[in-house]
Amino acid sequence: MSLFLAVGGFLLPVCAQAQVAIFGNTTGKDGFSQWLNDVTLVGQIEGGIMANPARPDNGINFGNFLADHANQVQLNQLEFTLSKAIDPGKSEYQIGFTLEGLYGSDARYYHLLGVSDHAFSNRYQLIPAQAHVDVHLPWLTGGGLDMQAGILQAPMGVETLDPTTRPFYTLAYTSEYSVPFEHVGAMFKWHVIPLLDVTFGVDTGNQTTFGKSDPNHEAAGYFGFNLNGLAGGKLNIIELSRIGPENAVAAFGRRADSDMRYWNDINAAYQVTDKLSVTGEFNYLHDEGLRADTYSFVSFLSYKITPSLTFNYRGEIYRDNTGQFVLSFLDNTAYMRAFSGASVPVEAAPPTTYGALTLGVTYRPTLGHGLRVFELRPEIRFDRSLNGTSPFNDGRNTGVFTFGMDGVLGF
Repeated sequence: MSLFLAVGGFLLPVCAQAQVAIFGNTTGKDGFSQWLNDVTLVGQIEGGIMANPARPDNGINFGNFLADHANQVQLNQLEFTLSKAIDPGKSEYQIGFTLEGLYGSDARYYHLLGVSDHAFSNRYQLIPAQAHVDVHLPWLTGGGLDMQAGILQAPMGVETLDPTTRPFYTLAYTSEYSVPFEHVGAMFKWHVIPLLDVTFGVDTGNQTTFGKSDPNHEAAGYFGFNLNGLAGGKLNIIELSRIGPENAVAAFGRRADSDMRYWNDINAAYQVTDKLSVTGEFNYLHDEGLRADTYSFVSFLSYKITPSLTFNYRGEIYRDNTGQFVLSFLDNTAYMRAFSGASVPVEAAPPTTYGALTLGVTYRPTLGHGLRVFELRPEIRFDRSLNGTSPFNDGRNTGVFTFGMDGVLGF
């Protein structure tokens, strides 16, 4: 049996039977044994390559995190998730959890300061990608209130760390530079009415924790809303804003505690037909400490050619107004050391307006036999400076052409 999950405006097939029930079938039992019934374990492995015919001397695809090493095959993720999901549709008290461990090259960009950032120095690293308690409280309205507390993946934006929830191997500039990645904190979603959810939360900062591991000692927080099922159930809109200091005292002095960063993201996903979906995302970020702004628009289109083959398009215009956000980090620990205010080796560019076009297909047959997902995703991508700068291939070119593919196998 196959189901379809709508994520960011994309129809993604999910194999319903391919989860391991850790404690077997406890149906009919009471209390804690019944609670254990829905505890499941899933896992997946992803690897890929992004080829660059220009062969940059430093071997780096500029502006690309997850496929940053040009012309090299790499293991992006080997991950396992143990979880018990809550059902917001049930008007009763519920408690669940999510524990996810991830090993691979992607982990370099998703650490938390003070948790795992000093544990590894090679390309393949290990992180606790998620570790949170999930609670449903039947309070205030019929839909109640959901809470997650612990190590959380940031909720802002369309593209996520999980490759099965996004259409491409690579990420948009917006998804890399203008949305947060990981938090320690608590997030709440209040289901006001079926049409409206309100989201709010507080955390220690983007990819930071407490005490000496928080480079500016101040908290940050979210607020926003979801509009669900508009236009006859075909349109969903998500708006999230975030405010808090994100720069390090080590680099900016005491003003790092008071200079705010304002993140704003709104996206709308429209299911045109059973086969065609479109998504638009607008993002604006302003940082008082850096005196910097980024703003961008990303458009996505997904068309199901056959039940197992989907064509994907992504187009983006991204403005880095000062050249301080779009950076490539040139060793395996530079990204996280930069969070603490250290001087690190980077490849930078002057203020640039980036245009990026990505085309690809997702081949995702239903294999059964305990496999939750198998997919191959070839893609072709062209990035170009729209204002005449030369940020690509060691500063030699105004544009860069890359092509590659990743594969995902999960149970």
